[in-house]
Amino acid sequence: MKVPLGFSFSGIHAGLKPQRKDVALVYSDTPCSAAGCFTANKARAAPVQDAEPRLPASGIHAVLVNSGNANALTGPAGQQAVRTLREELGRTLSLPPSAVLTASTGVIGHPLPVNKVVTVLGALKDSLRSEPDAASEAIMTTDTRAKQAYRSVRIGGRDVTVSAIFKGSGMMHPSLATVIAVITTDCAIQPGVLAAALREAVSGTFNSLTVDGDMSPNDTVYALANGRAGNTPISDPGPELKEFTATLSDLCLEMAREIASDGEGATKLLEVEVTGAPDAAIAQDLARAVAGSTLVKAAVFGADPNWGRVLATVGARAGTQGYAVDPYSAHVRIQGISVYQGEPRPYDPVQLKTRMREPEVRIQVDLAGGEGSSVAWGCDLSYDYVKINADYTSLIVPRPDGGVGKDDRLANYSPAFKTTLLVEALSYISRFRGKRCVIRYGGAAMVKESLKQSFCRDIELLRSAGLQPIIVHGGGPELTRTLDKLGLRQEGALITDASGLKVVEMVLSGSVNSELVTILNSLGDRAVGLSGKDGALLRARRIPTEDGRSREHVGEVTRVNHEFLEMLLGQGYVPIISPVGLGEDGQTYDLGSDAVAAEVASALKAHKLIYLHDAPGILRGEELFNELTVSQLEAHLAAGAFAGSMQTRAKMALKALGGGFVERVHVIDGRVPHSLIAELFTDKGVGTLVTR
Repeated sequence: MKVPLGFSFSGIHAGLKPQRKDVALVYSDTPCSAAGCFTANKARAAPVQDAEPRLPASGIHAVLVNSGNANALTGPAGQQAVRTLREELGRTLSLPPSAVLTASTGVIGHPLPVNKVVTVLGALKDSLRSEPDAASEAIMTTDTRAKQAYRSVRIGGRDVTVSAIFKGSGMMHPSLATVIAVITTDCAIQPGVLAAALREAVSGTFNSLTVDGDMSPNDTVYALANGRAGNTPISDPGPELKEFTATLSDLCLEMAREIASDGEGATKLLEVEVTGAPDAAIAQDLARAVAGSTLVKAAVFGADPNWGRVLATVGARAGTQGYAVDPYSAHVRIQGISVYQGEPRPYDPVQLKTRMREPEVRIQVDLAGGEGSSVAWGCDLSYDYVKINADYTSLIVPRPDGGVGKDDRLANYSPAFKTTLLVEALSYISRFRGKRCVIRYGGAAMVKESLKQSFCRDIELLRSAGLQPIIVHGGGPELTRTLDKLGLRQEGALITDASGLKVVEMVLSGSVNSELVTILNSLGDRAVGLSGKDGALLRARRIPTEDGRSREHVGEVTRVNHEFLEMLLGQGYVPIISPVGLGEDGQTYDLGSDAVAAEVASALKAHKLIYLHDAPGILRGEELFNELTVSQLEAHLAAGAFAGSMQTRAKMALKALGGGFVERVHVIDGRVPHSLIAELFTDKGVGTLVTR
């Protein structure tokens, strides 16, 4: 991530949490203008009580953030802890205590073990770097991934960067900043003007965010501006302030959406747009009410297009607040499909339910009663949200050294829950034990770090359950970026001459394959990376074509050395295959991961072939097919129902099933965490199943 000039970051494990980093430092080498937005909760945590009356201000250099302990409702000891940390960090950095801000997030009501934090302050200083990764990791609580964002803008003829590290997953509701966020910029701007810009940015973004309707006592957004960009300081309203505020608002919008999509237990991002309200404030309030409705959130989780819950929520909020709003006149759309307009509208429930399984669900409510409009963000309400929060403190145990730990063993759950979980899990495990499954890995699952981790965790679990996974991967965006950088693509098409193929092979068999093997082995798997050229695994020939040079090294599989793979599987290894092959002519060929996955599945007589890609399954337009037979899929192909990669996967599915050994082909959404487990180990999967 690009960071502003003069800022550095560090993160370290101090022992407030059992294992992960839990203390972060953000530092500017020059004094900053600083501003903050804070929770509206009356039970403000000690760091909020300390910082709120001090801001906006100048002369700020550092922000110290700890996770794992909220330092909230801890009495006078909490305030003393903040003072001690400011003094000790100031001493470490040779700064006055007034130059230090603090923030805390974590379990409420536990005294903050100050000595643990003080002990690592020197190490925090020594590990300051321009990269914010360690700091963004250290502020996480129930977040599933570290969060960062940045923007670049020209202010007064100078390049200005605005960046942020932030956390947020649960206990979030409007009327507060809703997260722990530290925004940094090298823009020169006066403290009061910075505060006004921050308030405006937060009002239209974070204050339209709700995950669970609960307001944290700790939520804080800090903004620090050190002026290192060299622009004329912004001190009054004008074009420069307008441009800066717009950039800050855009950054905060990305942050709000990212937090909503990572809500505790969330499987979908929910966006609610209300238009036609008497004014913008009413529109915002109604949008937040819908996004925060337990019934609406539960319906979104279940992909249930229950528009009645949407209008009931609008009517209830309008009634209690006295808004001049008539729900009967509203027009409601879900995923762009009209479901109500003065009366119920006819729609295809199967199609809409399918669309609601996508990672983002959008609800639009036009009230036809004014010019006010607003958007709010939230997430669905899943089983995991209840699990996370039902056990949040009951599984937290104090440690002798003053820290806390989490005892998340299955033994701590109720007997009924354990029985249900084990019975269902064992039934699936027995069904798939000893079966082989070839998985084509690509798309967003290769890009987003949280999706990479969940995919690799799924592979580990599948192998533990007795399934034998074989992975065939594509090049993903890393290959595209590399080829573009070297000018080896023309109008979006790969140039596969000798120079282009060398890059393809380097990325596929080198960095992509190596990273996947490393992650899997770090989780305890026995992954082995293979090029199709290794052990003559994939023999190939050139595909005849008329476009000459652009397809020079594109080939098709002629033989799979299944004996080699049988040997690896017999010794308990997970083969990770790069889709390049060796021709009888001694040439290397790019074979395509879709085709290689189908050929490997057929050669190994695999029980299942799975394609992970960036769509809910096999689509005809926006219609998702939950299940298809070979004859049905052939008919759709003949009718021209598919194009591009969708057509390719449909053809490969037919090829694999046509060999007579592969029984099932699954095409699933790689953008959904743990979609692999959901498709295999649940009765109703998350994609398209193709059978003979």
